[in-house]
Amino acid sequence: MKNNFYINYKKEINFFIDNAIKEDINSIDHSSKASLSKKNKGKAVLIVKENCVIAGLELAEIIYKKYDSEINFRYLVNDGDKINAGTKGFIVEGNSLSILAMERLVLNCIQRMSGIASLTSRYKKIISKTSCKLLDTRKTTPNFRYPEKWAVLIGGGNNHRMGLYDALMIKDNHIDFGGGVNLVLEKTKRYLSGLGKEYDLIVETRNLKEVKDVLNYNIVTRILLDNMDINEIKKALSLIDNKKPTEASGNIDKSNILAIAKTGVNFISLGCLTHSAKPIDISLKVSK
Repeated sequence: MKNNFYINYKKEINFFIDNAIKEDINSIDHSSKASLSKKNKGKAVLIVKENCVIAGLELAEIIYKKYDSEINFRYLVNDGDKINAGTKGFIVEGNSLSILAMERLVLNCIQRMSGIASLTSRYKKIISKTSCKLLDTRKTTPNFRYPEKWAVLIGGGNNHRMGLYDALMIKDNHIDFGGGVNLVLEKTKRYLSGLGKEYDLIVETRNLKEVKDVLNYNIVTRILLDNMDINEIKKALSLIDNKKPTEASGNIDKSNILAIAKTGVNFISLGCLTHSAKPIDISLKVSK
């Protein structure tokens, strides 16, 4: 399953790849240079050792071909496929030095992205019969945010804002530092009016009073209900009365996500999709 993520974030993904290659190889791969010649050609296959939703194969192809344009990469399954342990993911063929130089970077990406996609898929399945959409957060690994958010999409989730630059989110600390909801939103209103460009504005609320305050501002595009229990969420939704999209976040896991989704919130955001996903066991083996 290919989507437009790489097209939309090509610059950022390529920046990540360049830095990752520099981090691992720096100027030379001594092990391969010592043991192999430039003429060595070979073929290797990706082996997936756990049941999972596979993710990161398109990124793997991009990495290999960015490093060596003569590499031949053949998909055996596609991103987003639900596969069983023992499945072969791809075959890569070409210069052995290139295959080995990129091996660890490719495996690191696939194992982490597949873990995220698999966890996202499990959460998505729980709420699949509701209209609620599943979102990720900014709780990502530094310098690995784009692959992690790509994996969320592959797993069937949706991306929240990518960073601090593409949407505004007024959180509890903004409110507390700024003297309360009203003072902060009045200042935000003036700030936005001077930008000459529209941005989404999400405001985090911790109680019903803050919900009532936020409802007075047309500039707000979504109200986030933070760490509220089921009863509080229902009361907040009654106040909001479909005037604005809503998002629930905080203290949500597999035991209560369905009940929260059934309240009628439009979105549920989960930090665990990226910060707690278990990497999938995979390996790259020489093939004859």
